[in-house]
Amino acid sequence: MSDPNAWNAAIIREFRANGGKVGGQFEGTPLLLLQTRGAKSGQERVNPLVYTTDGDRLVVIASKGGAPSNPDWYYNLVSNPEVTVEVGTEQFTARATVPEEPERSRLYDQMAAKMPVFARYQRNTQRSIPVVVLERR
Repeated sequence: MSDPNAWNAAIIREFRANGGKVGGQFEGTPLLLLQTRGAKSGQERVNPLVYTTDGDRLVVIASKGGAPSNPDWYYNLVSNPEVTVEVGTEQFTARATVPEEPERSRLYDQMAAKMPVFARYQRNTQRSIPVVVLERR
């Protein structure tokens, strides 16, 4: 599927229809849905993201596949850090924060150890890929 919005929409539908589980390339991968409010539009946006945990916190990476720019959802949550998260069949509000070094590197390395593709994403870009911590409200 060449349209990223259509691709995300299909994953979101599958996630919600199957209690948070999806197949294909994400089968068996921890996946959540992150709902943000558009920084400019104010409209709700939903993005499926791979995550890891750090204690009670959920951790996502604004990798955009190693692209030179951050994903739109990252700018949305920086502007509006109150977000909604769906994990499995559970939905809850959370506060998104962007950790500084050295915590950023520790959390990024933790994700890359579980999913080595994230190490490749960092090697493929000049930017320091942001880490986002989601804490349940």
